[in-house]
Amino acid sequence: ENNLPVHIVNTLPSDLEGTLLAKVDAQRRQAIANNHTATHLLHAALRQVLGTHVEQKGSLVTEYGLRFDFSHFQKMTAEELRAVEQNVNQRIRDNAILQESRHTPIAEARKMGAMALFGEKYGDDVRVIRFADSVELCGGCHTSSTGTIGHLRITSESSIAAGVRRIEAVTAQQADEYGYRQQDVLNALHQLFTNTPDIVSTIKKAIDDNATLRKQLENYVNEKALQLSRDLLNNAKDINGVKIVVHTGEVNPDIIKGIVPSMKGKFTDVKFAYIAATIYDGKPSLTLFLSKPLADAGMNAGNIVRNAAKHIQGGGGGQPQMATAGGKNPQGLDAAMQEIIDTITA
Repeated sequence: ENNLPVHIVNTLPSDLEGTLLAKVDAQRRQAIANNHTATHLLHAALRQVLGTHVEQKGSLVTEYGLRFDFSHFQKMTAEELRAVEQNVNQRIRDNAILQESRHTPIAEARKMGAMALFGEKYGDDVRVIRFADSVELCGGCHTSSTGTIGHLRITSESSIAAGVRRIEAVTAQQADEYGYRQQDVLNALHQLFTNTPDIVSTIKKAIDDNATLRKQLENYVNEKALQLSRDLLNNAKDINGVKIVVHTGEVNPDIIKGIVPSMKGKFTDVKFAYIAATIYDGKPSLTLFLSKPLADAGMNAGNIVRNAAKHIQGGGGGQPQMATAGGKNPQGLDAAMQEIIDTITA
């Protein structure tokens, strides 16, 4: 403020007029300086890889990492991100020394090639920070040479506004930790797939095999549902002019999902109800399908199931012709099923 440093503290000292000692956390300051300098190197790398249309639109640096917002018209490709990361790391390995020019006239700074932030207000004299061919106007803390940054790893790239992208990255120890986590994941995958040398192809094959098995299982479930549907229909009961099919026992929900479609087209002009009061993995569930004539007569599957679900300590609902409910109390299934039957056949 007014060219004077301002320190923000959490609590004020008891004696505001006494002698105060300001101490810098050297390790934290170095981490912040590394990340700040890294944003300058990242800016230069982005302009070199993507083009000079790239301009800084914002940034954040902490001891844990950095983010850098910049103008660009599309999502960066994996190849572009790799090229930018390699460019920055080469600049780090070059160990460029900090060249700082304080109280430099703004016109002279521009002649030096210093980049200024769009919309930022600068005084007559500015501070110029140079690391090799990276030259910017800046007032923040920087490392003494790029080599102290160690290396940089880009962790994400995303859009934050129209024409503005954001890169997040880590450096130094945080970059090491990021690499270790990735290596841990890779090692775990190798162990899962018995240390196969080509882990990518192995995982792809496993995914393809899983998709094939899922399709085979789906076909089996549909066939099982169709056969079960026939058996249930053979045992249908007529109660007060309503054809009732009751389905009980331990049943996979996928089977029930396959049964309902097979019954929808069979009773377009008959009062018909399919009632499933089943258990799976110890959990009770209710499924009710009503034919159109029943729905047209004023029956609503959603309301009926919702009321019956209290017997299984659960809740549910659905459409006028189709509804489901789940609960916690399997012992209440018989009562729930009877309530549904009584409501439909009253």
